[in-house]
Amino acid sequence: MTRADVPEPTYLVDPWCVREPELRIDRLAQSESVFTLSNGHLGLRGNLDEGEPNGLPGTYLNSLYEQRPLPHAEAAYGNPESSQTVINVTNGKLIRLLVDDEPFDVRYGRLHRHERVLDLRAGTLVREVEWTSPAGQKIRVTSTRLVSLTQRAIAAICYEVEVLDAPARVVAQSELVANEDLPDGGKDPRAAAVLAAPLASEEHVGSGGKQVLVHRTKVSGLRLAAGMAHEVAGPDPLKTEAESVPDIARFTVATRLEPGEKLRIVKYLAYGWSSQRSRPALHDQVVAALAAAEQTGWDDLLAEQREFLEEFWRGADVEVDGDAEIQQAVRFALFHILQAGARAERRMIPAKGLTGTGYDGHTFWDTETFVLPVLAHTYPDAARDALAWRHMTLPLARERAAQLGLTGAAFPWRTIRGQECSGYWPAGTAAFHINADIADAVLRYVDATDDVEFEREIGLELMVETARLWRCLGHHDVEGVFRIDGVTGPDEYTAVVDNNVYTNLMARRNLQEAASMAMRHPDLADLLGVTPEEAASWRDAAAAMLVPYDERIGVHPQSEGFTNHARWDFAGTKADHYPLLLNFPYFDLYRKQVVKQADLVLALHLCGEAFTAEQKARDFDYYEGLTVRDSSLSAQTQAVVAAEVGHLDLAHDYLAETALLDLHDLNHNTRDGLHIASMAGAWNGLVAGFGGMRAAEGRLRFAPRLPNGLSRLAFRLRYRGRRLKVTITAGSAVYDLREGNPIKLLHHGREITLADEPAELAIPPLDPRPAPSQPEGRAPTPRRVDPRHQDG
Repeated sequence: MTRADVPEPTYLVDPWCVREPELRIDRLAQSESVFTLSNGHLGLRGNLDEGEPNGLPGTYLNSLYEQRPLPHAEAAYGNPESSQTVINVTNGKLIRLLVDDEPFDVRYGRLHRHERVLDLRAGTLVREVEWTSPAGQKIRVTSTRLVSLTQRAIAAICYEVEVLDAPARVVAQSELVANEDLPDGGKDPRAAAVLAAPLASEEHVGSGGKQVLVHRTKVSGLRLAAGMAHEVAGPDPLKTEAESVPDIARFTVATRLEPGEKLRIVKYLAYGWSSQRSRPALHDQVVAALAAAEQTGWDDLLAEQREFLEEFWRGADVEVDGDAEIQQAVRFALFHILQAGARAERRMIPAKGLTGTGYDGHTFWDTETFVLPVLAHTYPDAARDALAWRHMTLPLARERAAQLGLTGAAFPWRTIRGQECSGYWPAGTAAFHINADIADAVLRYVDATDDVEFEREIGLELMVETARLWRCLGHHDVEGVFRIDGVTGPDEYTAVVDNNVYTNLMARRNLQEAASMAMRHPDLADLLGVTPEEAASWRDAAAAMLVPYDERIGVHPQSEGFTNHARWDFAGTKADHYPLLLNFPYFDLYRKQVVKQADLVLALHLCGEAFTAEQKARDFDYYEGLTVRDSSLSAQTQAVVAAEVGHLDLAHDYLAETALLDLHDLNHNTRDGLHIASMAGAWNGLVAGFGGMRAAEGRLRFAPRLPNGLSRLAFRLRYRGRRLKVTITAGSAVYDLREGNPIKLLHHGREITLADEPAELAIPPLDPRPAPSQPEGRAPTPRRVDPRHQDG
């Protein structure tokens, strides 16, 4: 990405908030994604309170979807016949305002001031507007919005109107609206399919300030309920009125304001959905949630939100000196990662969280590989819940494996409820590595938490069924080597290959650790039908796993034979022809040395024990020349490994790319929702990259080093009931145990025991290495920080 490609920033740089100082209609959809509030169950895009103008209206409930046909050009056995798409459910954000009969609309009249602030410590979105109507009436509107992290079903809005110059009649219309009109999703396959009017009304009731709408999706048959309740304060006389029709419930407040007087409306929203519960039960659930929110009250909801986040930041905060944009971005990222999973409670974490309809709202391997390691060390309950959701979908994964003629479980490449939703099998079904990614996330969570109950109740069965898949999918050849042929690794520009190194190494770990876990819990392994012979076959396959290596050039081929392919003509590829998948046929990409996203390099990170230091350095340099980063997942892995092999400034460049992807809208598609896995890259790049943090076998290892652009890095993390803080400067690292029992850890290979007192250790010097080159025109933007954005 070149500097010319980077749009001028929309938001002010601030360490603890994202501030939009003026309304940019041309970037409205991006800001709606950035300003999304969510708790993992409910997501509200940052649409304006009055609803218009908008880029993409959005209110989402985790795992609530509509089913749609999945057409194929040619029928083939095993192709999924339908897909699932997240839908925009009943919108409760709407509060329309009329001032002396003029609708409040920022496109008309005169907008004097418009500022929005996402507060990362308060968990609120605050909007302040001063506007003069076409008729000359000047008003001030202030709204504060939250989606509760403590009361799962609840969102709330405090909306205040004040007239500034002359008395005015003010009417506010608070609404619930189902089946909103949505814009066309366009031709980009990353954008969601748009489904028109997916909700059928079942109930619309209410009286006073409390109303409920109940709907059912027309095809998938999922039932949802949305309710609202109001507290109103303002000058008398104050008139209120309630009405409802199948798709709209409206609560109207009318009054007359003198200059200096305010109309204040607190709007409580409650949402719930179910595939099984009855209409009366769901109705009552929402009414009860509203009652609890009203009993709590607006002020205490704010206090609960701040308290929840204070506890989160105590074990998750990252401090960055020297790059203020990265400081803001990593906290922004951690906030949204928390929002994506905090109250998901045994439901998935989608690739976009609940911030937009990109990727149809599906979850992929991104969650297990990039997001869950962050949560495991910052908010482990959410990582546990996400893996528990995978466990709940095991019956469907077993069915899919059987359909493919395999044993064990074949988890879907993309899904909402557990069924495969990918219509392109070379990049979907053939990407079996997702099964090892899930197993790897199990191992990382157990290592981070020492959660034996989880290991017994959830982890073991996931490990066993994924190990069975690998044992069936692969085979011992005539020389006894274990091969896994005909699969697709993380790099989607190289499909259906033999012995992808990343896949084979991850499968090897899956097989080894499944056998070990079965040995630790023989009673449960017996119930799962694991025999000593089966476990031994897993160990044999792991021990004989083929890991290709090209002796001729001294690097690991991404897959068997990859380094024999012709190199892509990077010099002849125009800048506007990226991403390549939108401009070239896959058959051409598949037979060339060109890498969409870090694949072999990801193996260097996640399976680092399988490589020597020299192999890592040579492999990284080789694949730098082939990787075009057409995937937002790539830069974070390149940042981590670049730091490990000594290219610290390059790692800083890649860190900025992954961390600023959405705040700077680098890929011009933030309108569809945030890139949650890429945001995880901000933490991964700093903690695993410059902190050199690795965790395995009950032990933390650190190998910290900073690039020239950073003067200090400090991060907090949770590990096995402990809370630690690591502070890194150019010459030393300080390890501080803030909570929990003493712990042994490694610093650049040196063992120390951390107890009551912090330990400060010197950072050994780094031998310089020549910087690698990237494909022509695809080098990351050098991280030259604007001096105005520097700390201090």
